[in-house]
Amino acid sequence: MKAVILTAGEGTRMRPLTITRPKTMLKVGGKPILQYNVEALRDAGVKELSMVVGYHEEVIKEHFGDGSNFGVNITYLTQEERLGTAHAIGKASKVIDEEFIVLNGDIIVDPELIISLIERYSHGDATSILVLTEVEDPSSFGVVELDGDSITNLVEKPAPEEAPSNLINAGIYIFNPQIFDAIEKTEKSQRGEYEITDSLLIQIKENMKVAGFKSTNKWIDIGRPWELLDVNEHFLKDLETQIDGEVEEGATIHGPVHLGKGSIIRSGSYIMGPVYIGENCDIGPNNYLRKSTFIANNVSIGNAVEIKNSIIMDGSNVNHLSYVGDSIIGANCNVAAGTNIANLRFDDGHVKMVVKGAKIDSGRRKFGVVFGDGVKTGINSSFNPGVKVGVNSRVGSGAIIYSDIPSNKIVLPRQEHVILDYHGE
Repeated sequence: MKAVILTAGEGTRMRPLTITRPKTMLKVGGKPILQYNVEALRDAGVKELSMVVGYHEEVIKEHFGDGSNFGVNITYLTQEERLGTAHAIGKASKVIDEEFIVLNGDIIVDPELIISLIERYSHGDATSILVLTEVEDPSSFGVVELDGDSITNLVEKPAPEEAPSNLINAGIYIFNPQIFDAIEKTEKSQRGEYEITDSLLIQIKENMKVAGFKSTNKWIDIGRPWELLDVNEHFLKDLETQIDGEVEEGATIHGPVHLGKGSIIRSGSYIMGPVYIGENCDIGPNNYLRKSTFIANNVSIGNAVEIKNSIIMDGSNVNHLSYVGDSIIGANCNVAAGTNIANLRFDDGHVKMVVKGAKIDSGRRKFGVVFGDGVKTGINSSFNPGVKVGVNSRVGSGAIIYSDIPSNKIVLPRQEHVILDYHGE
């Protein structure tokens, strides 16, 4: 069986992290989100993959190439305009002539789920199958109505009191080529997109069986910045110790730690795993790395730095005497000496963050900041919980930041000084 992965979109809710890359190429637990899907398909025996790409497609192509380094064969289909899921899947009509799996690229799936789904489709009684998962609040998803295992209706983002069930479309499907006929008949939705759920409703109206496949396997949807931390924690909890770099005498390690080639943990460092450190990193001396921290490649962590449950992306520096808690630091950032990132409110309430113009409750009591790529902070600058700083912005020495800073800005605090005569008396 072949597979199609949908990864053309930007992931606007993840800005500023996605200004420079697609959401599916954000790294968690040591690798991009998309790589987990590729490996899950491969481990389930699906090795012929087509990726529907678009936004910053060069980042995906550079990482995966033809797929041979990952044990699969990959072809790329470019979706020039992002006109919806049906439009994206329709791109695959050029290369698909048999049953095929479709995955949204921004979810995390277990290989066992894919194996179970293929086995269910082999019963031969359904034209299309959707994977369903149960959630407490279905109002942000596509919700299904079932008769037995047959889907009779699909409702997009219903009000909580109007949801026909709490079973949602998990973004994983098996189709046969008949889906392309339904896509051809699909009209634009009120959102101005061609939705695959509308294509499935066409199949239902034409008396084709669209089955729901209830899954209890792990399914994770990654939409907003703090969910990167959740997924990072999920993958690091199963981390196994692997030391390919150097650990100096006098460093203390508890719990599982991955240390990549060319990296060094200097004397006096205290690490509480699980912690993942990539290649060519310089850690310490005398710093404190706390559990669920992921440090990517070519990162420098200076003397007496404390980092807790955070993601530090490629090429960034966190310099001496700084604290980073429950935060996401983009690539090639420079966190200057004495920078402090707060991750807890005075009232112990949930930290909120502005996402697409609306202030959203992260559900996290502890959540720090999100820095886009190339951010630089000045010495002794401070950041309040839930703040985002855009790509390539600078924050001057001693600044205290309470609100979001857009990309390509400089923040310079103004201080008043009194200069008095002094003669040493």
